Amino acid sequence: PGSGPGQKYVKRHPVPFGEFVPFRSVLTPIIGRYQRVPRDFAVGPFSNVLQLGPARIGDVICFEVAEDTIVRDAVVGGGRAISVQTNNATFGGTAQLDQQAAMARIRAVEHARTVLVAATSGITMVVNPAGNIVASVPVDAQADLVRPVQLRDSLTIADRVGAWPEWACVIAALCATVIGAVGRRRSSRATRAAGKLGSVIPD
Repeated sequence: PGSGPGQKYVKRHPVPFGEFVPFRSVLTPIIGRYQRVPRDFAVGPFSNVLQLGPARIGDVICFEVAEDTIVRDAVVGGGRAISVQTNNATFGGTAQLDQQAAMARIRAVEHARTVLVAATSGITMVVNPAGNIVASVPVDAQADLVRPVQLRDSLTIADRVGAWPEWACVIAALCATVIGAVGRRRSSRATRAAGKLGSVIPD
């Protein structure tokens, strides 16, 4: 108040096919509907950790709550709680609102942080670090939520290790697929060779 906006965070991951069109020059001539998104949103270079009075908040915007790396950056960068501001007007009456709320609850547990969701046309809620919704506002209702917020500095295992277990699982799955394919090919060759051998050896 009196000085205007202070710190800001600009979205780092715009929504594909909504806020930007991948391969625009190739797809737009083929799919005319992409002309409804005439310009791509710019990606923000700013840190998503904001100082709000005595509290450092890890901030994400709407769709970014689904991005592992962006939410983790907010926590590892010093966010003691997570805030999600969102506008779900395009998805009114669909399951997307509940899906995004579920994602916010998962993030609360994953990072052991309170998650504050402020929705202009979605589900506004306060989620505690255990993933429980402690307060919420019905969809499209006008209301304010005032609740004490638990701030934390500790990091979870998910914060410390990041995505490498996921990559390890992907690599293990690929290796298993390759080994299985090679094994089947060898088995098939052995079966064919045995069949040919049997056909030339008299009974």
